[in-house]
Amino acid sequence: MKRRSFIQASVVGISAMAAGGPTVATAAGESQREIYELRTYSLKTVKIPLLDDYLKNAFMPALKRYGFGPVGVFVEQIGPENVKSHVLLVHPRIESVSTLATQMSADGEYQKSAAAYLAATASDPIYERIDSSLLTAIAGMPKMELPNPAQPRLFNLRIYESHNERASRKKIEMFNEGELAIFKRVGLTPVFFAETILGSTMSNLTYMLVFPDDPGLKAAWGRFRTDPEWLKLKAIPEYADKEIVSKVTNRLLTPASYSEV
Repeated sequence: MKRRSFIQASVVGISAMAAGGPTVATAAGESQREIYELRTYSLKTVKIPLLDDYLKNAFMPALKRYGFGPVGVFVEQIGPENVKSHVLLVHPRIESVSTLATQMSADGEYQKSAAAYLAATASDPIYERIDSSLLTAIAGMPKMELPNPAQPRLFNLRIYESHNERASRKKIEMFNEGELAIFKRVGLTPVFFAETILGSTMSNLTYMLVFPDDPGLKAAWGRFRTDPEWLKLKAIPEYADKEIVSKVTNRLLTPASYSEV
């Protein structure tokens, strides 16, 4: 019990320091900004049906019972034989970061539904690895904005790494103070914007955009690049990319048929 309390306190403390201020609104642990977990499964394309069955019929129903939601599942084709499945969770409270694994281990319904997934052998695994990051929404967009799941959707996941925490905070400030508003105006429709507080590529800002299709994506980015307000904003010396962004990762993702995002 003491260990669990320590983990919860550590996550809250890290979240507050990373965001440059407190992210917890009440003593009960209610967050002002949403807490996200982004899991990336690396696997062979032939294993996708097995992972989809697990996520759809065991993992996501369990999360629903625990108060999580929505859950997004997105596929990124790496090559003819390899794929990445990105799973986006919205944690209901900061405590769930440290209690989820224990909760699932004690959940008989989950254990039964996940039996085939959990029975995978070392010689025939479903996935090669899971990479996971914990993120907190930025002040300019404290909550996720859900696209219509009934409409065609193409997602753009982008990660801006910075050479240190100061530079990362400056990039987040740039979005909070003007860039996010420009995005929305030109059609770069955001799903979430968040700072990574635990992960393998810190310091970074991670965000997701949604478009109806690839032509829509290209048209919106084209409008952004020539937008007068954007040209004015990026001309400010302290916001120059070379000063605050060291690497950009750009991923195109398609939603799984059962994705809630």
